[in-house]
Amino acid sequence: MVKEQVKQVKAVARTIRISPQKLNLVAETIRGLKVNKALDQLTFSRKRVAGDVKKLLTSAIANAEHNFGMDIDTLVVLEAYVGKAMVMKRWHAAAKGSGHRIMKPFSNLTIVVGEAKAEKKAKKAPAKKAAKKETTKKEAA
Repeated sequence: MVKEQVKQVKAVARTIRISPQKLNLVAETIRGLKVNKALDQLTFSRKRVAGDVKKLLTSAIANAEHNFGMDIDTLVVLEAYVGKAMVMKRWHAAAKGSGHRIMKPFSNLTIVVGEAKAEKKAKKAPAKKAAKKETTKKEAA
């Protein structure tokens, strides 16, 4: 079987100041969605990082339109994945002269958009009308 190659365009944001686990929650919400629905999802999301993800998605859309001449209406978010970046380590003073470690993680986000495959709508067979019961002479009597 030969798979069709779908044009893909990606945009990458490095060192976003949020943990990968939290960023992945937002990335999950847009995976597989059409681009306009994904933008709506991010616009009304209550997560702090949704603004950064939206900015990156609009960048990926602009790359697809400007560099490859793709139609915006057919674009779909094919992939949205998160990776670890650096971790800043800080110290917080604690009781009895000790200290506690504070980890401040960063993340990388990659969004891949591509054109959706044209889905063929299957023709529905015409609905069969319910056959009327023919009453026989025995049932009528």
